[in-house]
Amino acid sequence: MRPIIIPAVLFILVVGVLSSLFIVDERDKALVLQFGQVKQVREEPGLGFKIPLIQDVVRYDGRILSLPTPPLEVTMSDDRRLVVDAFARWQITDLVAFRESTGTVGVERAQQLLAGILNNAIPEVLGKVPSNRVLSEDRTGLMNQIRDIARREAQSLGVDVIDVRLTRTDLPEQNLAATYGRMRAEREREAADEIARGNEAASRVRASADRTVVELTSEARRNAEIIRGEADAERNGIYAEAFGRDPEFFAFTRSLTSYERALQAGNTSMVMQPDSEFFNYLRSSESSAAAVPEAAAVPEGAAVPEAAATPEAAAVPEAAAVPVPETVPEAGAVPEAAAVPEAAPVPEEGATLAP
Repeated sequence: MRPIIIPAVLFILVVGVLSSLFIVDERDKALVLQFGQVKQVREEPGLGFKIPLIQDVVRYDGRILSLPTPPLEVTMSDDRRLVVDAFARWQITDLVAFRESTGTVGVERAQQLLAGILNNAIPEVLGKVPSNRVLSEDRTGLMNQIRDIARREAQSLGVDVIDVRLTRTDLPEQNLAATYGRMRAEREREAADEIARGNEAASRVRASADRTVVELTSEARRNAEIIRGEADAERNGIYAEAFGRDPEFFAFTRSLTSYERALQAGNTSMVMQPDSEFFNYLRSSESSAAAVPEAAAVPEGAAVPEAAATPEAAAVPEAAAVPVPETVPEAGAVPEAAAVPEAAPVPEEGATLAP
């Protein structure tokens, strides 16, 4: 029997020694329990010992764990409702308190308790502020307040809440359409204001440009009228001086001008006396074309033209020196000194020349 008993005893001893040893991983924390009572706490990695068949080893994750919370609808201080999602980071710090608060369930029970703590802390903090603060730079401060409240509540569970973050802050589905409508109307109003201000600025620029154009055009027109008036005055002076030097030649040229205007196609029938002064320079009479005889009597009822009068009457002594008018004459106006005298009156159209 001895060869059989000795190996059996050795096997029992080996099994007993191996069952009394346990290894704690660097990622875990362990509790040694004896009939449900905590006998040993192992938070450092390494080799541990326990009493076989009497004591048990319970391991917990010693790393930082994450906890996403379900969407929570929160009413802000400005009566606006927001759907908020939170994300928490937590870690087991007290194994004994954690075992007492969670029992045999462990991490799953701890996450349920932490979710309830966060669901109470989020409305407590966000319900005191308006919605615009949640969407501004104050968001970080609000998350820190939620973390502090959750940390105080979670101390009794043996865990430490390291951080809390708000992952989403949206409007409820039933309010999105109305909110987007208000946002769209506000942006359209701002766009209309910008367009109105742009049109106003454009109108000012356009009015200023039109006024500048009118001023420049008026100034140019005024200068042109002045230059034209001075040129007309100078021309009138030249005409007056030239006609004043030889009044007889002046009467001759005026008569030729009258002939040119009167004797045109379709206007060759005239009714007048044969000895009318109108043809003084066309008749081959004894009188010279350079002088009008004093005995040339004017028939009764005939008008005495200035060009056919005596040289003294035809002379224009006063017009020879035409002073520059004080006012600028209109463009194209013919001065009185250079006007066509009535020396050779033009017969009416359709008149028949009497024999």
